[in-house]
Amino acid sequence: MLLILLSYLAGALTILSPCILPVLPFVFARAGQPFVKSGLPLLLGMALTFAGVATLAAVGGGWAVQANQVGRWIALAVMAVLGLTLVFPSLADRLTRPLVALGSRLTERASAEQQSGGGVWPSFLLGVATGLLWAPCAGPILGLILTGAALQGASIGTTLLLVAYAGGAATSLALALLIGGKVFQAMKKSLGVGEWVRRGLGVLVLIGVAAIALGLDTGLLTRLSSSSTNRIEQSLLSRFGAGQPTNAPAAPLNALPVEGAMPPLTGATEWINSPPLTTEQLRGKVVLVDFWTYSCINCVRTIPYVRAWAEKYRDQGLVVIGIHTPEFAFEKSPANVRDAVRRFGVTYPVAMDNDFAIWRAFDNRYWPAHYFIDAKGNIRYHHFGEGDYEHSERVIQQLLKEAGATGVDQAVVQVRGQGAEAAADMAEVASPETYVGYARAEHFVSPGGFGFDVRKTYAAAPLKLNDWSLSGDWIVRSEHADLQTAGGKLAFRFKARDLHLVMGPSNMGKAVRFRVRIDGQAPGADAGVDIDAQGLGRIDSQRLYQLVRQSGGARERTFEIEFLDPGVQVFAFTFG
Repeated sequence: MLLILLSYLAGALTILSPCILPVLPFVFARAGQPFVKSGLPLLLGMALTFAGVATLAAVGGGWAVQANQVGRWIALAVMAVLGLTLVFPSLADRLTRPLVALGSRLTERASAEQQSGGGVWPSFLLGVATGLLWAPCAGPILGLILTGAALQGASIGTTLLLVAYAGGAATSLALALLIGGKVFQAMKKSLGVGEWVRRGLGVLVLIGVAAIALGLDTGLLTRLSSSSTNRIEQSLLSRFGAGQPTNAPAAPLNALPVEGAMPPLTGATEWINSPPLTTEQLRGKVVLVDFWTYSCINCVRTIPYVRAWAEKYRDQGLVVIGIHTPEFAFEKSPANVRDAVRRFGVTYPVAMDNDFAIWRAFDNRYWPAHYFIDAKGNIRYHHFGEGDYEHSERVIQQLLKEAGATGVDQAVVQVRGQGAEAAADMAEVASPETYVGYARAEHFVSPGGFGFDVRKTYAAAPLKLNDWSLSGDWIVRSEHADLQTAGGKLAFRFKARDLHLVMGPSNMGKAVRFRVRIDGQAPGADAGVDIDAQGLGRIDSQRLYQLVRQSGGARERTFEIEFLDPGVQVFAFTFG
């Protein structure tokens, strides 16, 4: 219920988003029509279309996003034609003349409604077009809903959240339509310039169509807006704790509660380091289930601890099982996961959970997530995210004692991770994980915004903290960006000790050379483990690359990576 309320409020705030501003003039142009016959069908069409497109995006993935872009162009065409009919009434007459010629009374009525801008069906169709254009105006709360839907699969809960979001958007638009309509009508009566107002609104509609077609709705307007709703939405999420990992309180070790039975491990697409394991086979063992994915920096930093626990307590009855549940498509590749298991020195069993079957069985939400299961098959403790390693190890020790193990070493492992596995300096991190694909991208400032799934030449832009830009020829897709020609660059203004970039070659087996600069200079002592002091490196696999580790601690810097060869895919920045 809390998320439904937050979704509704976020939808209501969407009207303040800059990318919806070009749509509003045409909505206000219908303010003179009866609300029930004109405004209400428009709002209904908009809400249903918005929820439908968002549902497709959540369930269908990239192909649905592409379908949405086609829908945007269709909607733009509809809006442009209707805008022209406002500017040129004679055009509306000519457009409806073939219908009138049919001699049908129904057609005559439809023609009259179209010319006047009234009627239920024309308003509903306008609402459909508005919904297609409104769909990209998504903040963190809608992103949370769509991410949850993608991970958990289609559900009634997800649909309710999307309907609540659409309902909030429709509510705010209804208020604007009703209040704005009264102001609009008063202005027409007092000035007596109804026809000119009509034409002026038509011009505004055409300007809005041009702005949307040029990408200004999601690019320039977003950056210039002083009323961006993202900050408000994110504060709501932070205030109420939605979307954040929550861990059980550290219960006394001798009174760990039973949180439920361990779900089955069925549904894995492949097992590494072991044949498939079942809950029956594990009965009598203490089990640590670790949900991870190999390009997740938070997961990478917990691996040294999980690896040490598996080795230290293996002979006393502990079984560690890694559940590899992918975030990016390339993490579904068995070859990629096997290579990651080898690089990280993981020797315990790993189940590839490409279909999220085990993830859903545990009702999991986070990477990394650790579930501690006793010898009777009951979950006794869980921990989400990094940290609290000592308490987690004490839980293992307690469950081993309960299972009858003797001589359990009461000391805790001493771990010092190397490279990307080293613990983060989180107190100094001021830059968030940032995705490069347009589905979840934020703070992108290259002029003109994204060209969705099309080749486009991008230009660099001045950067404030956490802004980033592209330059060169790229195709930006929902999950990543593809470089088309050598010399392309990506820049990011960040504050953190470490900077990592998830990327890989477009063609496996063909390495891509690159050069990193920090504040325009070779990194020197600030080079990460995947580059040399001159900033040179090679992309030979799809994984997380550590490119910066500042020797003097975290401070604000400008990172730039130049790709000396074409054929690279860039997915996400992470920091530590």
